[in-house]
Amino acid sequence: MKKLNLVLCALLISGCSWFGGDEEGEIKPAELVKFEQQVKIKKQWSAKVGGGNKKFWASLRPAANRDSVFVADHEGKVSAIDLATGKRRWSTELDAPLSGGVGYAAGQIMVGSIEGDVYALNAADGSLSWTAKVSSEILASPQGNGDVIAVQTIDNKLFVFEAGSGEPLWQHEDDAPLLTVRGTSLALVTDRMILAGFDSGKLVAFNPENGSLIWESRLALPKGRTDLERMVDIDGEPLLVDDVIYAVTYQGRLGAMSRGTGRSLWFQDSSSHSAPAYSSGQVYVSEADSSVRAFRSGSGQVIWSNDQLFLRRVTGPATLGGYIAVADAEGYLHLLDTEDGHFVARTKVDGSGVSAPMLSVGDSLIIQSNSGSLSAFKIQ
Repeated sequence: MKKLNLVLCALLISGCSWFGGDEEGEIKPAELVKFEQQVKIKKQWSAKVGGGNKKFWASLRPAANRDSVFVADHEGKVSAIDLATGKRRWSTELDAPLSGGVGYAAGQIMVGSIEGDVYALNAADGSLSWTAKVSSEILASPQGNGDVIAVQTIDNKLFVFEAGSGEPLWQHEDDAPLLTVRGTSLALVTDRMILAGFDSGKLVAFNPENGSLIWESRLALPKGRTDLERMVDIDGEPLLVDDVIYAVTYQGRLGAMSRGTGRSLWFQDSSSHSAPAYSSGQVYVSEADSSVRAFRSGSGQVIWSNDQLFLRRVTGPATLGGYIAVADAEGYLHLLDTEDGHFVARTKVDGSGVSAPMLSVGDSLIIQSNSGSLSAFKIQ
């Protein structure tokens, strides 16, 4: 039977409405609480980088190297923005409905389209290096290591190409559940391993050269009677810190695993479709209900939980100036203290809201809003 995809939204998760609803008896997103600002968030620059984020398409995320931020819009425009000034370095029009990007590795930019086309561009000038075709739409950024590029597709497949030429090397197809959240995990690509998370709740590590299996680990097992209850998709990128991999599923668990063997170190119940973040010996997760939680990285012990952003559709966590940052669907950027999770600062990014994952680069936080603006923020 053909796999069905659900658009991920608060209505699906909890039977609740989004911002602006007025139906009697609905559960509304949390109102913002007032607090005393402890630090000040300063906007360094802002640039218009193309058309706005299409509804439910939060997969076009920025990428960066040491001096540029690379960004794309859904109409096919790919741009390089100076990291220090926000000035445009170059733009390339691909004339394709982009839905997965941006990935960066070894001087190369990678994006994918809703029609299953992969594009590799030269990061120096935006010139097109090669194109390739995969089986279905690409909702995650292609990832690479300079030698290979890994692309995950919405039909639960992983395709690997030679980075210089785009020549297909190998592919893997995982078991596809009947019902999944509309989203795809980013592959984690290192020199010795490609780690991919699938809709089945499995993490699989491959040899980049030939696709041979290194290890496989089940992060979460489906539970419940209905297909809706049994969804355990991995939609956030696995996080590698030293020799430990952290990953989280929807309606499943947050887990820590050994990079070399996939051996489980600890698990905690969690439900998220965003990648976890790490700072100060702690792992941070934006839960599906938009609460933010901190776990001790060595044991998985829950340190704190902040539920004051309930159903505000927050992004995955990112780091900024020693704090944890999330942005929400109304366009607010929130900073949380790492020790106990209380708010330390807040600012409005863009009234259109923020859906795409944020990017920490040095002491700056890069945010792409739903209206198509790109901004850099810093602690003043």
